Amino acid sequence: MKTSEIRRKFLDFFVQNEHQEVSSSSLVPGNDPTLLFTNAGMVPFKDVFLGDEQRNYTRATSSQRCVRAGGKHNDLENVGYTARHHTFFEMLGNFSFGDYFKREAIRFAWTFLTEELNLPKEKLWITVFLDDDEAADIWINEIGIDPARLSRLGEKDNFWSMGDTGPCGPCSEIFYDHGEHVPGGPPGSEGEDLDRYIEIWNIVFMQFNQDANGVRTPLPKPSVDTGMGVERIAAIMQGVHSNYEIDIFQHLIKAAATLCGSTDLENKSLRVIADHIRSCSFLITDGVVPSNEGRGYVLRRIIRRAVRHGNKLGVQGAFFNQLVSALGEVMGDAYPELIELKAHIEKVLLLEEEQFAKTLVNGMKILEGAIESLEGDIIDGETVFKLYDTYGFPLDLTADIARERDLNIDEAGFDVAMQKQKETAKAAGKFSAVSSQKLDIAGATEFTGYDGLSNQALVTGLAVDGELVEKLNEGQSGVIVLDQTAFYAESGGQAGDKGQIISKSSVFEVEDCIKQGELHLHFGQVVSGEFNASDRVNCNVYSSKRQATALHHSATHLLHAALRKVLGAHVQQKGSLVNEHRLRFDFSHLEAITPEELQKIEDMVNEQVLANTEISTQIMDIEAAKESGAMALFGEKYADDVRVLNMGVNDFSVELCGGIHAKRTGDIGLISIISESGIAAGVRRLEAVAGKAAMKKVQRSEADLSKIASIFKASNEEALNKVEQSQAKQKQLEKEIERLKSKLASSAGSDMASQAEKVGGVSILLAKVEGIDSKALRELVDQLKNKLGKSCVVVASVMAEDKIQICAGVSKDLIGQVKAGELVNQVATKVGGKGGGKPDLAMAGGSNVEALSNALEDAKSWLVQTLS
Repeated sequence: MKTSEIRRKFLDFFVQNEHQEVSSSSLVPGNDPTLLFTNAGMVPFKDVFLGDEQRNYTRATSSQRCVRAGGKHNDLENVGYTARHHTFFEMLGNFSFGDYFKREAIRFAWTFLTEELNLPKEKLWITVFLDDDEAADIWINEIGIDPARLSRLGEKDNFWSMGDTGPCGPCSEIFYDHGEHVPGGPPGSEGEDLDRYIEIWNIVFMQFNQDANGVRTPLPKPSVDTGMGVERIAAIMQGVHSNYEIDIFQHLIKAAATLCGSTDLENKSLRVIADHIRSCSFLITDGVVPSNEGRGYVLRRIIRRAVRHGNKLGVQGAFFNQLVSALGEVMGDAYPELIELKAHIEKVLLLEEEQFAKTLVNGMKILEGAIESLEGDIIDGETVFKLYDTYGFPLDLTADIARERDLNIDEAGFDVAMQKQKETAKAAGKFSAVSSQKLDIAGATEFTGYDGLSNQALVTGLAVDGELVEKLNEGQSGVIVLDQTAFYAESGGQAGDKGQIISKSSVFEVEDCIKQGELHLHFGQVVSGEFNASDRVNCNVYSSKRQATALHHSATHLLHAALRKVLGAHVQQKGSLVNEHRLRFDFSHLEAITPEELQKIEDMVNEQVLANTEISTQIMDIEAAKESGAMALFGEKYADDVRVLNMGVNDFSVELCGGIHAKRTGDIGLISIISESGIAAGVRRLEAVAGKAAMKKVQRSEADLSKIASIFKASNEEALNKVEQSQAKQKQLEKEIERLKSKLASSAGSDMASQAEKVGGVSILLAKVEGIDSKALRELVDQLKNKLGKSCVVVASVMAEDKIQICAGVSKDLIGQVKAGELVNQVATKVGGKGGGKPDLAMAGGSNVEALSNALEDAKSWLVQTLS
């Protein structure tokens, strides 16, 4: 049975059992700072398990893309050396959100394995948590498992958690017995780590939430999270022992072997390359680009590990990027983005390969030299850090190479060296366990702001400095929570609304509005009167700010669509800011946008503005919305029912968005791009203005142009030509000035040469001049040296604002006795400066003009004494 068939069979089975099929989420967890990557099938449902998010279904099934190559769940060092470790894998799962629990979850798993896949029952071994009598009873007395084939294990093996924080609970695992011909013992025995018994399915009974302090509290509703690795079950169904022998990997290994010129399909380097092309390609499709921090650094590590294994196989030049086609051939049907973004994935990989190739050879020479000089079996931490810092060798890459030579690395020494340079560690710190103080207020705030700017509401909570209070007094700053509100809460990059909350005799100035779960928190200050819990109030949103913000938000959508049409489908949102003043849009792209591309983007969006089409919104099921072509934004989480925003001619922009927008594209008026810049590796930033802000920008530009035209006594249309003429004339004059300075210096040199004194056959000259810049000063000193022959020369030029430029020259036949740097500092240190340079010519600066004459005299005395 092919891997693709197994995936489909699993999903169909659970759909038939009333589960909602949910598409795989991004490998970058949406709005979750506790995780580096999506590392398990339940990650997209984390908030559902916590009770912070509601779905319109209580049962779900998915095939979730996962990466484990950083943080707590890191399998990178084992990849290629074991039969089942991967950086990227697919996790089949079925989930219950307060619906069924242990009995049904166990029955579903057993039925699918033994009836749908027809696995022999006697080949399956079961484990349960040590004191989970309920699960053990179901397995033995209801399913009919032989008690001899059931193990009770402790927390290390049978208590599951996603990370340091989050949902967790006891679990029951199903193992497949490969038979007596394979070494190993059942779970819980001394031989459990060998290959006879392989875990294929884990059923987690979600009962608790663990906070950053390790405290576990019961979840609102006991739930179920299961996971079965696609690669592991495919190996069993295809009658092979190693995951690398299944159809997907065999296709990739053969493609890699062809590129690397290898005939040994069992070579571990081919396994590494085949594994890594999957994780790298999927990470890139999800907007990650190689960099020196965070997720980008993990991607860089994986790419470089693959390239190094290609190098081991004798590959010369870039090769890794060429495997994207082979990956698309075996996984493109399930994940069409691999086909759509093929060119972009290849480009990102090629650039990283080329960059690493520049340092790989030299780095390997350093490492080989260190290995040859080893007296023991440990490569010192300083060398490991040098390889990392200078040659871009990640720690695990050096460890890989060391392991191949039966050596170890000094990780403690590396850590000490790393403390001096913490660039990479900064990003890693962002993904530790976090906690936030929340207001303990039940219920939710209904948002009414799509239909108007005002509403009546009931105060459901008041808070000051994070603590609930009964009253807010005049002059006091705090938070008001309402049962319904017209105030938009900051979300998706759009700033929160401002306005006023008013009761009969009181006014609260709303300065910002943000979300806490389903609540809207109105931050501000009581301008007059007081507010009490259960007050009836009126909400009034400031219309001008709301309208200007809405125009910028709609403009952002048009710009996003235009960027993808001009630059390519690889463009993904990496962040945004939308307020009444401007918009900022961060997106994935490897290169600076050319002026021609920027103009094309701006023209394209303004064509849509001029078309003045209606901006429509439609509430749709999330899966149906995605199938219709609506684009989900990078890093965003969406509910089951979403707002699909459509704007422009022929569906120019179709996105999922809960923000506030214009009614028609023509309302935007004008979109004007202010700037485009790079803010991180592979991430660009576009800033623009729309509506009145764009109009004011144009007016300022017109006013500036008129002033420039007036200066040149020309019309606005002629101003550019006049400026260009002026620049050309200025360059011509600058060249003439340089020529005259050089001529003046040469003339001065002729006069000054006669002032030189002879000391033991050496001509010495120390002089002061006015207004000669550093370039002309060097030329003057060179001319004097040529005229004087065996000589030592110092010329100090007094510039404007009491600045001094000093140049010292020593003929080459004297640099054994006097160095120009020593000579120039005899003057510089006494006029408040310091300098240096070559033995025959050195420069310095200073600021104490009054001390210059004495400094030159003292330097002359030192020079005479030195030459004597």
